[in-house]
Amino acid sequence: MFEIMVGAVLTQNTAWTNVERAIGNLKSLDLLSLDAMGRLGRKELAGLIRPAGYFNVKAQRLQNLCDFLQRQGGEASLSRMADGPLREALLEVNGVGPETADDILLYAFERPVFVIDAYTRRLFSRIGLVAGDESYEKLRSIFETGLESSVDLFNEYHALIVRHGKYICTKKPRCIECCIGRHCRYLSKNRQSAEP
Repeated sequence: MFEIMVGAVLTQNTAWTNVERAIGNLKSLDLLSLDAMGRLGRKELAGLIRPAGYFNVKAQRLQNLCDFLQRQGGEASLSRMADGPLREALLEVNGVGPETADDILLYAFERPVFVIDAYTRRLFSRIGLVAGDESYEKLRSIFETGLESSVDLFNEYHALIVRHGKYICTKKPRCIECCIGRHCRYLSKNRQSAEP
């Protein structure tokens, strides 16, 4: 659970492969636990997570998260909190925004909270189901009210969106390879430029 929370902070503005390298550095020194990481100085932590980018900022954010977890009595204590209060508490941690909080809720605490990220916004605005300029909370509400409230469903759906956004519906989309192209407003508007 703690590793997932660390990953949620480290993945801010970076590729997951870089996060894996940073986590690998922590694991190799047996520092991927709340107690061990809580004892690290910021400079030492920053050096270990350097592959994840913005390492000084992220080291501070991780220390903020560790301080919060320790004050709350650890992950087990937080696990007993209801979804809403737990989300509010996470959002009070400096450096934990809505996406990071929801990552932690869905993947670490297994709560039915839909994660909105850049892939979700891009994909669903291109196919025309959202405008793309909605607030984070508005988009989260659209997904959570439109889908069955299920951790497994939200997890799988988000994973599929990330995969599609990472490899097909990229900033410069690969529309020819898209399995949902027939539903896509972006493709229909840009059909000539998408054809080989």
